[in-house]
Amino acid sequence: MEHGEVILRFQDVSFHYEHKKPILTEAGFSVRENAKLTIVGQNGAGKSTIFKLIMGEMKPTGGEMHMKRGTTIGIAKQIVPHQDMEKTVLEFFEGAFSGKKYDIERHIARVLDAVHLHAPRDKKVTAFSGGQKARLLLAFALIQEPDILLLDEPTNNLDAQGIEHLTKFLIEYDKTCIVISHDAAFLNCFTHGVLYLDNFAHKVQQYVGNYFDVVEQIQAQIEREQRQNARMQKDIIDQKEKINFFSHKGGKMRKLASKMRDAVEEAEENKVDVRQEDKTIPPFTIDSTEYSKPLVQITSVTVMKNHKPTKKNVHVTVRKRHRVLITGPNGIGKSSLLEAMASGKEKGAIISAGMKVGYYRQDFSGLPMEKTVYDTLAEVMEKPNHQLVFSTAARFLLPGEKVQTKVGSLSEGQKGLLCFARFLLQKPTLLILDEPTNHINFRHIPVIAQALNEYKGGMILVSHDHEFVSQIVMNEELDLGAL
Repeated sequence: MEHGEVILRFQDVSFHYEHKKPILTEAGFSVRENAKLTIVGQNGAGKSTIFKLIMGEMKPTGGEMHMKRGTTIGIAKQIVPHQDMEKTVLEFFEGAFSGKKYDIERHIARVLDAVHLHAPRDKKVTAFSGGQKARLLLAFALIQEPDILLLDEPTNNLDAQGIEHLTKFLIEYDKTCIVISHDAAFLNCFTHGVLYLDNFAHKVQQYVGNYFDVVEQIQAQIEREQRQNARMQKDIIDQKEKINFFSHKGGKMRKLASKMRDAVEEAEENKVDVRQEDKTIPPFTIDSTEYSKPLVQITSVTVMKNHKPTKKNVHVTVRKRHRVLITGPNGIGKSSLLEAMASGKEKGAIISAGMKVGYYRQDFSGLPMEKTVYDTLAEVMEKPNHQLVFSTAARFLLPGEKVQTKVGSLSEGQKGLLCFARFLLQKPTLLILDEPTNHINFRHIPVIAQALNEYKGGMILVSHDHEFVSQIVMNEELDLGAL
């Protein structure tokens, strides 16, 4: 597809929430009509902030952002806003327009077909599954027919069919699209280029090519910069040794040493600012508290059949070292089952009393958003240990200053890492995990998979990330769609 003229340009844009904590520093890039770009970078680097700047929800603290006159923008957010959860499907889509849309039913039917979702107009948004909500959010953006479509982690909660449908849609989409995603295989299917957000230099570097090619380009550039700096550093050390020698000789030799010292200072300033690649969390181990009895007895589950809850009998016993994978299409009731089980409301799935349960909710609604990271970690420990809280947080890329911030101010990826930090300190006997790779940087996923594979407690897992699941030995699969 031929790309048109520039539709969006960031020119030396800077942005910071706090003066000493920059997100962007004189960042520049351009986006052309019909282009499909992805923004990548470490969790918390500021990818969603760039979307907010494009949407006009935030203003740059320096530089300028130029957009072609008359350009419209639509965004598919990561999660449904709290105030929209109780709306019906019709009311939800009406919110996409500033005025009354007289033929809205026709437009709703069109976009729901595009995202492959059956949604009765009087059904409340809160009643949909996580994957169905993801499709609703995408449809909400599409119904506006924007010139620039912004997608924030669009594959989260989507099953394989949903991801395939979305990929086909984006390949055929004839307008500009900018995507934030950690799903490398998904990105590689349609990306024309990458905007790489460096979390350390706070710059944006633009690359052309598919995703996998760009990753190789970035790595090659890092290696070149490191080699160049190594050569310069060797020369600087040699010069400093000569300066030391000459400075003690007096007369002309001392003047020469002074000139050489100026040259060395200039050389140190000219060293290449080597891009620090995304950090990966180090390997970790989740210990489990001892428990001799069966952890969970599942005798029946509630599944959605023709949009109605239906009880189905099953026989699953979860013990220590036993892992159950729960599968099924979006909307069948996987997340609802895990939530009901963790809260003790699922009568057919009884968790034994007095046991520590670690529950990872896909939307992080179980995290105390108003508490600090420190308090959120300390509260799951039997004996609070100040030093251990800080060291554990740091292992999950939540350094000192982040530990004192509120959980609600973290990025979605950082909230995910916080959940795993809590498991380390909690030492649960049972893990209930609902899409634990959502929002997580793909570099961390193999490390998390290894930790879960070595975990000695019981585990109940829901995940659409097949590569992630393949790295964990599962003992049993419960397919809700086959019941």
